[in-house]
Order: sequence, then structure tokens, then C-alpha cells
Amino acid sequence: MTKLSVNINKLATLRNSRGGNNPDLIKAAMDIERFGANGITVHPRPDERHIRYADVFELKKVVTTEFNIEGNCTEARFVDLVLANKPTQVTLVPDSLNQLTSNHGWNTIEHAAYLKDMIRRI
Repeated sequence: MTKLSVNINKLATLRNSRGGNNPDLIKAAMDIERFGANGITVHPRPDERHIRYADVFELKKVVTTEFNIEGNCTEARFVDLVLANKPTQVTLVPDSLNQLTSNHGWNTIEHAAYLKDMIRRI
């Protein structure tokens, strides 16, 4: 069981606001693991304001602990990203396209059939 998975979205936000590659997400993820974290979490969004979809492919190459991708499975691009990278874990969150941050979970009773189908697919 993973005890600590570090979400590196804010590092990506900082990098994106600076332009270039500072901080370097690949180096940061490797350092975080080396410092003892049991996992790396990313939450790519369609507008790529945090983690970029290309980052996920690069991180997949170097993450040696649990790799968790979280996001909204109603976004076809997100599902394609997950299927292409086969992370250790996927966390499904029902945030809307322009939502600033995730602030609620799924209504599992209302969306039970849909979630079961997505879980099977992923």
C-alpha cells in the first residue's frame, strides 16, 4: 500500500508560468522518490495548465514507485492518456472542464453503471 504519493501539479504550474523547464519535473519526480515518497501523482487537465499530457509520457519512463494519474474519465483524451501509459493507479475525479480545482467526488449511486464501465475499460 502506498503511504505517500506526491502530487507534482504545482511544480508543473510553476514551470509553466516561468517558461522553459524550471523546475524540471523529471528531476523533481526522481528526487521525490529518492527522498522516500512511495508514489508520484499527476492530474492532467485538458487546458494543460498544470501537468502537460506530454509530461505524463516522460514521467512514465522514470517513475519507479506507484504512478497515479487522476482526472475526469468523461474526457476522451484523458482516457486515451491513461490507456497509453498504463499507470499503477488511476483516480477518477468528476471535475468540470474549467473547474479551478477538484472539490468533490462522484455520486457513486447516480453514476454506478458509468463508473463500473470506465473501471473495466481502464
